[in-house]
Amino acid sequence: MLHEPRFWSAVAFFLFFILFGAKLWRPLSAALDARAQKIRADLDEAARLRREAEQMLEDATREREAALAEAREMVEHSLQEAARIAAQARQDADDIARRREQMARDRIAAAERGAIREVREAAIDIAMQATRETLAGSLTADGDKTLIDNAISGLPSALSRRAA
Repeated sequence: MLHEPRFWSAVAFFLFFILFGAKLWRPLSAALDARAQKIRADLDEAARLRREAEQMLEDATREREAALAEAREMVEHSLQEAARIAAQARQDADDIARRREQMARDRIAAAERGAIREVREAAIDIAMQATRETLAGSLTADGDKTLIDNAISGLPSALSRRAA
């Protein structure tokens, strides 16, 4: 047993750890503790970043929903505005149609008045011509004829004044 290399390797291993183990254990333990502390700090930082990310996600979700609500409101408002504009356009078109209809009626009424006036003037002219012919045929005296011609020639202006 004393002649075997495994035995002496085991003895050397145990002596090495007995003599130098305490000196090596402290730095090794300190390094492991520092590593554990760094891992804890990284985990705390990761947890903090996760909380911040969750908060940012909640904020973004709220902002998105607010933007969607605002967009819905804008769409609804634009639809109402479009309906109002369409109603106003219909009203304007109806007003224009009524005005044009009234203008056409006014033109027709003016044309009727003009036609009535022309018919009256033609009737007056015919009546005057018939009166001239009738009076010319029934009157023979020159003195009476001149008087009647003057009265007849003044008749259209007197009738026009009376009609107006």
